[in-house]
Amino acid sequence: MTKAAVFGTGSWGTTFAMILAEAGTRTTLWGRRPELVEAIDRTHTNLDYLPGVALPPSLRATTDPAEALEGADFVVLAVPSQSLRANLAAWREHLPREAVLVSLMKGVELGTTKRMSEVIREVAGVPEERVAVVSGPNLAKEIAQRQPAATVVACVDESVAARLQEACHLPPWFRPYTNPDVVGVELGGAVKNVIALAVGVSVGMGMGDNVSAMLMTRGLAEISRLGAALGADPHTFAGLAGMGDLVATCTSPLSRNRTFGERLGRGMTLAEVIAATRQTAEGVKSCESVLELARKHDVEMPITEVVVGVVHDGMSPTEAGMLLMSRSPKPERYGV
Repeated sequence: MTKAAVFGTGSWGTTFAMILAEAGTRTTLWGRRPELVEAIDRTHTNLDYLPGVALPPSLRATTDPAEALEGADFVVLAVPSQSLRANLAAWREHLPREAVLVSLMKGVELGTTKRMSEVIREVAGVPEERVAVVSGPNLAKEIAQRQPAATVVACVDESVAARLQEACHLPPWFRPYTNPDVVGVELGGAVKNVIALAVGVSVGMGMGDNVSAMLMTRGLAEISRLGAALGADPHTFAGLAGMGDLVATCTSPLSRNRTFGERLGRGMTLAEVIAATRQTAEGVKSCESVLELARKHDVEMPITEVVVGVVHDGMSPTEAGMLLMSRSPKPERYGV
């Protein structure tokens, strides 16, 4: 039987562990907090992140990384992106020799501008054929409630992607597609969080659907320009890991990044929003690394620039809107 270890007891890590277990994969969930892990293992619930959701009785939980990793075919990483490097370094000695390392994370590392698959390869010392990415319009609470959803499983080795696809395929509830374009799938997941912050700010300011549609569409153009510079397949951004994830994250009240932006748009300070936010809004930190990555490759990303300005540099939402709307006229398709 296929075995998986899932690292991270947040809403998406727990939900993906539930998917794997219900699809027939022997799954162990690792968490840092003993009281939460004990509750998951004993009561098959995660009241902190998925209240009211019954987890499969077969799903195990532990605080011991070596126990979770023993014999694992898939090692699924669902920790905050900026903590991945330190966490994975601590777990590295226990990684099974042939395990596939799977990223559920949607961020770009501060300082290095590396995508999560690049961090995994560097820290774990594994080839790209042993690293896969899962990304798409996957709002965890909806999926945990057994609402239908689809995702993308990306790996340069298509046979590895197919194995992971089989391990998490759960008809009629969860449908994974494969894609060899790891770069495009990761960029779509990371940059859409930044655009969702912008949409949230506009909603918090009382702006209407025209503004949201403009930001999403021009945001997709920014993602596509950066993807082209990094060698991604442009078709990826029209799919689930591109447009699909962007729409879900920018429009749903379940989206952490959209909600974070709304609070900023209503006039809360960054410190106040952080204090009111229980889970990580990846775009808050990744917006800086995404912008740095874009500048390294001479890619123009004006929405990302103003998000960094509002979140980190004291720019007011009103000033950000004025900067975007007063830019010089351009063709709709440029920079690709």
